[in-house]
Amino acid sequence: MALLRLSGFWPNYLMHQTVVARKSRHETQQINKVVLDNGILQVTFSNPGGHVTGIRYDGLDNLLEPDNVESDRGMWNSSLQGKVVPLNFDKRYVMLRGSSGFYTYAIYEHLRDWPAFDLDNTRVVFKLTKQKFHYMAIADHRQRYMPLPEDRSPERGQPLAYPEAVLLVNPVEPEFKGEVDDKYEYSCDSKDIGVHGWISNDSAIGFWQITPSNEFRSGGPLKQFLTSHVGPTNLGISSALDHQVWHSTHYAGADIIIKFGLNEPWKKVYGPVFIYLNSLSDGGSPLSLWEDAKKQMMNEVQIWPYDFIASEDFPPPKQRGSVSGRLLVLERYVSNATIPADCAYVGLAAPGEVGSWQLESKGYQFWTKTDKGGNFTINGIRPGDYNLYAWVPNFIGDYKSDSVINISSGSKINIGDLVYEPPRNGSTLWEIGLPDRSAAEFFIPDPNPKYINKLYLNQERYRQYGLWEKYAELYPKGDLVFTVGQSNYTRDWFFTQVTRKKDNNTYEGTTWQIKFCLDEVDERVAYKLRLALATANVANLQVRINDPNASLPLFSTGVIGKDNTIARHGIHGLYRLYDADIPGTQLLIGNNTIFLTQTSSTSPFQGVMYDYIRLEGPPPSHKTVKEI
Repeated sequence: MALLRLSGFWPNYLMHQTVVARKSRHETQQINKVVLDNGILQVTFSNPGGHVTGIRYDGLDNLLEPDNVESDRGMWNSSLQGKVVPLNFDKRYVMLRGSSGFYTYAIYEHLRDWPAFDLDNTRVVFKLTKQKFHYMAIADHRQRYMPLPEDRSPERGQPLAYPEAVLLVNPVEPEFKGEVDDKYEYSCDSKDIGVHGWISNDSAIGFWQITPSNEFRSGGPLKQFLTSHVGPTNLGISSALDHQVWHSTHYAGADIIIKFGLNEPWKKVYGPVFIYLNSLSDGGSPLSLWEDAKKQMMNEVQIWPYDFIASEDFPPPKQRGSVSGRLLVLERYVSNATIPADCAYVGLAAPGEVGSWQLESKGYQFWTKTDKGGNFTINGIRPGDYNLYAWVPNFIGDYKSDSVINISSGSKINIGDLVYEPPRNGSTLWEIGLPDRSAAEFFIPDPNPKYINKLYLNQERYRQYGLWEKYAELYPKGDLVFTVGQSNYTRDWFFTQVTRKKDNNTYEGTTWQIKFCLDEVDERVAYKLRLALATANVANLQVRINDPNASLPLFSTGVIGKDNTIARHGIHGLYRLYDADIPGTQLLIGNNTIFLTQTSSTSPFQGVMYDYIRLEGPPPSHKTVKEI
């Protein structure tokens, strides 16, 4: 094994570097570079700086872009707020004998007597040679030949509503003409980023980043991150970009920025991830490299946590613990008895409020899914104090354990049966959507033919550019009206409530209506309106009942969200659940209308995506809804 360790004080790293080699076939150090070589691949690092400047493999001298300066080929990268950056940054690379790849991880540290600062984003980036790597794969159903970085240049591409999105008007390869290239079209949920990378068809070589664990990522399993995409938008010479993001504000906003207070000690290990290289020697299909990369990913998952990491900050398997148990759901309007929480997400994260794991970024998180019986086991947990969190598909809200769970070295804790009681006031009078933390089940329009990505013509249609503009085309004067019992949310409920562009290039808020009929009303009690939001971006959602012009809304969220999911082709951001009490005195026997007004109106990207809406009657009565 060879270990290359590079330490420094950000951003003026490196203050010093040390190289330790054990059982490596070949390791050399020159004045301005360090080379690790195990006979399968050779990796060259700048000295000082610690950037990966070259990767030699299977006859290719360098898989990285030679036209880029050495500091812009393979590097750790961060977005930092503040002029003073008090952060120790220890980045490490590990190469094993007989391995077709290398590992990288970094240890970040903020010492007790250091000043405050904020950390926005941090990632590791590899820029591959644009002459070779043209085919990108991030999932079985999300892979394709990609445009060239030159296609995004002013001579060949037309910038759209934001710099990341470019319409390809004169690409090098005519097949890409008329497509939109936007790195956000290739974002993934954290839970789905196991392996992604590129294939060089002419040399049949694959370059992959494998993430065997998400314990170090911020925001939990539904946090979305960038994966692979065409090179940076402001550098025309940049090649294909393949990077691994550890922490970002994308699809969450400023609330997830890592904020360090004065004299606040902190240390965190990001990684390791495995940079895996493979090739064909028998003339088979280059796409088999993707299948091989998936198998390698499963191998890495099986041996996680690694036992060869030479750092006291990365506990080996025997120093970690496990938690097991069973999650049940008690929803008396579904069943009088508890039912197993099938396919629920269960995880450990830092102690906090219900749902706080969505914004937790300083510590580690460990998640799994329950089986059909609601059983779960979480292995490989770092020692520390945690709360247990969960949510269950088809049920609203979040679960959090009452007690703090302490994980010690080698501990195995069985916490028995846990029972989640979802929020419930009375029987369901009507509902819109599915409680799955996503707006994917609602109506997603066809994209503008001028702005398409061919990969998403028949799948994940929400990833197309410019869909926010389709709302005004479908509803040019009046807003959406949904009639309970007649309308179908898959075709009659637009997937996002956005602003409407006016003729003078300004925007106005929109008001959606839900019409429903009640056979009877109990004026003595309140009815409950549940509003589950899949995302929000600088939005203010107000609720009125039967009078759209009432001076005061029945309920208002206030200005919420900086998820920017609408612009970034997502279908969910941060999950939010609101309850609005509707006095029985404001409801009518017969026809009623709920007005949902989104008032913020300074850009096309302000709005909300609904996850699920439900009106509940008062307990213990069971009201019914009659079609209008």
